[in-house]
Amino acid sequence: MNKQQVNQLVSDFPLVQQLIDLKELAWFNPNITSLEEGLPYVSLNQDDVKDASDRLKRFAPYLCKAFPETAITNGIIESEVLAVPTMQKALSARYHTDITGKMLLKKDSHLPISGSIKARGGIYEVLKHAEGLAIEAGLLSVDDNYEKLYSDEFTQFFSQYSIAVGSTGNLGMSIGIMSAKLGFNVSVHMSADAREWKKNKLRSHGVNVVEYQSDYGVAVEKGREEAADDPKCFFIDDENSKNLFLGYSVAGERVKQQFADMNITVDSDHPLFVYLPCGVGGGPGGVAFGLKLAFGDNVHCLFAEPTHSPCMLLGVHTGLHDNIAVQDLGIDNITAADGLAVGRASGFVGRAMERLLDGYYTIEDQEMYNLLGLLSKAEDIQLEPSALAGMVGPIHVEQNVDYLNRMALTPEKRANATHLIWATGGGMVPAAEMEKYLATAQI
Repeated sequence: MNKQQVNQLVSDFPLVQQLIDLKELAWFNPNITSLEEGLPYVSLNQDDVKDASDRLKRFAPYLCKAFPETAITNGIIESEVLAVPTMQKALSARYHTDITGKMLLKKDSHLPISGSIKARGGIYEVLKHAEGLAIEAGLLSVDDNYEKLYSDEFTQFFSQYSIAVGSTGNLGMSIGIMSAKLGFNVSVHMSADAREWKKNKLRSHGVNVVEYQSDYGVAVEKGREEAADDPKCFFIDDENSKNLFLGYSVAGERVKQQFADMNITVDSDHPLFVYLPCGVGGGPGGVAFGLKLAFGDNVHCLFAEPTHSPCMLLGVHTGLHDNIAVQDLGIDNITAADGLAVGRASGFVGRAMERLLDGYYTIEDQEMYNLLGLLSKAEDIQLEPSALAGMVGPIHVEQNVDYLNRMALTPEKRANATHLIWATGGGMVPAAEMEKYLATAQI
């Protein structure tokens, strides 16, 4: 974009100037619709999510064998939900804003196998691809016990094939570890902001890590090019994959069951707010879709992005989606929240979900570190910086009177509300690295 085009964009959308100025801000979607009205734009439905859920159940016996840490949940990759009342009080005090209702943490940060939300979509897409190859080769039927995949025969079979992905870190971890375990030759193309410990962990699993001095977009493009040259190489496209999206969406029915077990009601008088850190958009988009199917219009989802990488907010607010990148505005896309360091949002997710998301907000890197330290002190839970992006969401909701009035979220309803902070990563951060994170906090 030239200067004149940027000036025109700012004239049309004044909020864009705040993004350029790297201001923390919140924007609540004036075009939100009901699930019934918004669902046709997603081009996926409950049957698609059920298909994904059933596939994960078929693979559960294999996962129990291949990853013994999943045996406790019978091969289902899931995380706990827990109340964080001390953190809720600490946040209310920090921002001088009372968070009404109950605040919970969804610990996708500690999902087995790869320790992040990407264990949902990334692992699911690898499993779906593996299942398709094995069925096509006559080696597997959906009626089989999938434990049989844990064998030299299948490892040898999958070794004929390759998988490639571009990643800032956590998606690469999930896809790399899962693909290598099955026997695939896997290459993870990693951007400059990917953490060194993540690269080292992938290499320890036999994954080929290809490093770039550029950002996420370049890593994805190079991975796509490599796959295009090899008919036996499958490229997992974080920007456009409906399978990744569906892997994440299964979280909705899982949370619904967890809430039932915890006696948590979600209805029009007991609203649910969910805060999801957003990079390219596939993970939070898929989860939000699943939650909408599970709870309908009684769940309100918000995306959180770093001030230096507000690609989804920019794309949805301007209606340009993947036709604009933060770099077009002179924003550098450099952030400590490596999993969120994305300059151009998924056009698929932005267009599919824009009518079903309540809002978007940005947060500075230092504040993510501060909240990381605050959570560690308040609840003795340690996360990586990007996972704290969701933490300030309840404050934005409580402070935006126009949004609350427009959505008829009365004080009585908010007193009964549940605020679910989606912690997206951190469970596998080495102790020395975590100490550096905590030392950066100013609390």
